[in-house]
Amino acid sequence: MWWDENLLALFKRNLQSTITYWSVFFSFGLCIAFLGPTLLDLRCQTHSSLQDITWVFFSQQFCLLVGSTLGGTFKKSLKLCLFILFISSLTISLVFAIIPFCKHVGVLALVMAVAGLAMGNIDTISNMQLVKIYQQDSAVFLQVLHFFVGFGALLSPLIADPFLSDTNCIQSNTTLNGSSNLEHIRNSIVPHHPGNVSHYVLPLEGQVLTNVSYAFWIMAAINLPVPIAVFVLMYQKGMVSGCDRRHGSLLSADELAMETQKETEMNDEKKPETEEEHSHEQGNGVHLLCCQNKKNWNAPCTFFAIHVCSAVILFMTDGLVGEYSGFIYSYAVDEPLSLAHKTAGYLPSLFWACITLGRLISIPVSYKVPPRSMLFINLIGMAATFMFLLLSQNSVPGLFIGTAFLGLFLSSVFPSMLAYTEDMLNYKGCATTVLVTAAGMGEMILQILVGTVIQTQGSYSFLVCGVSLSILALSLFVVLLVFDNLHPRGLEGKTPNLGSDPDWYQQ
Repeated sequence: MWWDENLLALFKRNLQSTITYWSVFFSFGLCIAFLGPTLLDLRCQTHSSLQDITWVFFSQQFCLLVGSTLGGTFKKSLKLCLFILFISSLTISLVFAIIPFCKHVGVLALVMAVAGLAMGNIDTISNMQLVKIYQQDSAVFLQVLHFFVGFGALLSPLIADPFLSDTNCIQSNTTLNGSSNLEHIRNSIVPHHPGNVSHYVLPLEGQVLTNVSYAFWIMAAINLPVPIAVFVLMYQKGMVSGCDRRHGSLLSADELAMETQKETEMNDEKKPETEEEHSHEQGNGVHLLCCQNKKNWNAPCTFFAIHVCSAVILFMTDGLVGEYSGFIYSYAVDEPLSLAHKTAGYLPSLFWACITLGRLISIPVSYKVPPRSMLFINLIGMAATFMFLLLSQNSVPGLFIGTAFLGLFLSSVFPSMLAYTEDMLNYKGCATTVLVTAAGMGEMILQILVGTVIQTQGSYSFLVCGVSLSILALSLFVVLLVFDNLHPRGLEGKTPNLGSDPDWYQQ
């Protein structure tokens, strides 16, 4: 059998919850990738300049970071987590439906800020719940989770593409002057770095001709089953007011025996867990306090060092994803390669397609290969690929090959790091908030820093930054391995994996 029987039984008991969390992450991916391709049409809709409309990226990303942090405060209650997921996924559908009616860039930025809060909550809560359910078996389920965000991010630009304007969507006397390089401008737009489009001047006044509204309404409809699925899960667990539906009375004889065994095992550990949870409640939402354990006071440095190393590695690797996808087009059309605009436009699509493919491949691989080994392979491959790109900087085939391999190696870094870190910290679930927030910060900040370096030092520095960051991430991972060996692991975090959101977990 490909899966062992215990894991398969655990998955079956958590089937509805798991699929629901996966589907919610599809909403996250659907919302995170549509803004880039549709930005020029949204510029026309809001009659704003390119510099102004690119700040919509910032409002979304900043509030995503805020939402990621806030999502960690809901981990004590499963009912509250599911309610937040329901509101967040429903908000994304509402955002898609409202965007076509935003006629001012400030209103659009506010709407995208609300979407960012919803996305941040989804990011943290979905990762955290899967880690809590599957614990030492969470790696493969996290890989599937992040495949769904990649699938959503791949789908939304495909939905939007038929509705994008082929010519400047604001018709004026200067329209023809800006229409010839419209596709080039669209590919050159980089989130969080508006300076790279400052030399393009497009008309602000005139008749708006765009059909992009239909793309948003289609995405709103596609996303609508997700909040419905979350609501159904809440109903099945008796969390809907007036609908007390407990599945405990419907258990089969085998499941009832498992529940009885589970209650016995939990009673043996009830006292220390109750005391620990009580101390956690005194933390007033401070995330790192929830990981503090009396048995870890003998090595407080390793406890915090693991958080810091893991967070900084994800800061750099997720930052590299944003940096590479944002600047690879500009690098390709510049000297020495000087690719045609249409040819260079395939590079970001190839990169994201390989990330999605890599996450799909990582699902079966992560079942056989532990997260630590996967991370080592990914980081080694990432550094080697950047070195290959640097050495073959004058080769067009080398650029396409390197882009494909980089997407494959970067694809599974985040879920593997999350599973590995939670394993080191005995699956308390609190590291998830730190890692999700650090990854989001890296994607936003590194684009600004690398973009500034490219503007001052030239396109060659694009690959130099990639080599430097990848080697630094690999070096920090070696340091993380040392802290892993030094950090004591108590038995309290290694309770048997009994599955299926038990009542004690909901408290």
